[in-house]
Amino acid sequence: MRRHKLDLNLLLSLRELLIEKSVTKAGDNMCVTQSSMSGILARLRDYFGDPLIVAVGRRMELTELGASLVEPVNDLLVRIDATLSVRPGFDPVTSKRHFKIIASDYVATVLMLEVLRAVNAEANGVTIELQHPSEDASERLEAGEVDFIITPQQLSSGKHMSRVMFEDSYSIVVDREHPEIGDTITLEQYFRLRHAMFHQQGVALVENWFAEHHGDQRQIEVITHTFSLLPFAVAGTRLIATMHTRLAQRYLPVLPVKLVRPLFAIPTVIEVLQWHNHRDADLGNQWLRQKIIAAAQSLPPLA
Repeated sequence: MRRHKLDLNLLLSLRELLIEKSVTKAGDNMCVTQSSMSGILARLRDYFGDPLIVAVGRRMELTELGASLVEPVNDLLVRIDATLSVRPGFDPVTSKRHFKIIASDYVATVLMLEVLRAVNAEANGVTIELQHPSEDASERLEAGEVDFIITPQQLSSGKHMSRVMFEDSYSIVVDREHPEIGDTITLEQYFRLRHAMFHQQGVALVENWFAEHHGDQRQIEVITHTFSLLPFAVAGTRLIATMHTRLAQRYLPVLPVKLVRPLFAIPTVIEVLQWHNHRDADLGNQWLRQKIIAAAQSLPPLA
């Protein structure tokens, strides 16, 4: 298809070139050879009358025009994909739809397991892929690479649709027989004891909050790449961990740990569901969205 002599089939390649700023990487993403992608770039340069990507020292950078094309080209492709995916109706019983959702293991445990059960009971052909959060999560939603993001409200993008899912607090988790900690913990005790903490592609929000308000005073002995490992790390030790209360409560019946109330301020967290504006009318998106919302509404009140 051509529009004013531009082959619209080149738009996908254009988006990859603008994102990667590399003929080789763009070619790999599009499954074409480097020489073919170089030819595509030459055609795009000829059409726009601009090099689009240029060498600046040892790096490749976008020209002013190239940078100005990133958002509208991406928006156009997502809009086209959303339009073509719309069907007169969505039948979960017969659908073979595959949904991609970015959510932490904390959100997966507290919320998404119930969603998976509900989907399985109603739609055997629908598949769901849960992906770990990453620093480019918002960009991937913007590019249409994922259907949903469930993220703390502070990290959500203001560009797309969102809905609050649930609120959570933080508790301190320690071994049930910890010799120094009873039912509460003071700030002095908190900084004197050794910690297990979560860290994966960026420090957790609560960790950043502590660093901002109290400085880097804690003694970190164990670092985990999932929230769910924290109670296992403190069980049978004198370590302590700061965890989401809803997640920590899941482990009280199965591990020799207890929740301790901090005698100092810790912020709460609000988790929100986000989806692309262009997917709002997608009936399949609406169906799964309602499943997620229903699971969030069924969560018990936060003690």
